[in-house]
Amino acid sequence: MKTILTLVLASLLAGFAAACATSENTNTATTTNTAPAPKPAARDDVPPSVHAVFQDAQSITKDHKDLTAAQIAEIEKETGSKPPDTDHHAYLAFATGGGARKQIGAASEVEVSGRHVVIVYESRNGLPYIKEVRSEGVAQPFLDQFKGKGHDDKYQIGQDLKAQGVDDATAKAIAAAVHVDIITMQTLYGAAHTH
Repeated sequence: MKTILTLVLASLLAGFAAACATSENTNTATTTNTAPAPKPAARDDVPPSVHAVFQDAQSITKDHKDLTAAQIAEIEKETGSKPPDTDHHAYLAFATGGGARKQIGAASEVEVSGRHVVIVYESRNGLPYIKEVRSEGVAQPFLDQFKGKGHDDKYQIGQDLKAQGVDDATAKAIAAAVHVDIITMQTLYGAAHTH
């Protein structure tokens, strides 16, 4: 008897559920006390600041390379500053056009005086050149001075660059970090060339 009653009840519930699924909902009331929608999971380990500079990219790959002791010594000799770490992360952006996957740029993110600085690179004959530098809270005229600079350029505040709305200590720290990073990018990714 219990089994028959259970089957009848299950059948009725199944019919009710099917009717609800196929009927049109005409209720237009809105509930305001629902739980917030869950945040989407992170797409990858690429910082949002890097995604922001490569909005047209279909994919961005985080590339990790270790600097050797000899490379660190050469970077320090050339820039007067030591790289912040032995491992370097670059973010390589790719787009697909005409059925082919093509790299459209690269970026690095460095921390300078508590600020995140994103350095965006383009390649010219296999050599990295700065396309732009971004950092929240730093005067754009100062950051714009880095556009077009390569690893052979100078990065001295007061000689090659002006502080332009940035205090001298911060300007020097950012310039030094950008210089170290472009020399690092040349060391790890740049084509061989003569000076």
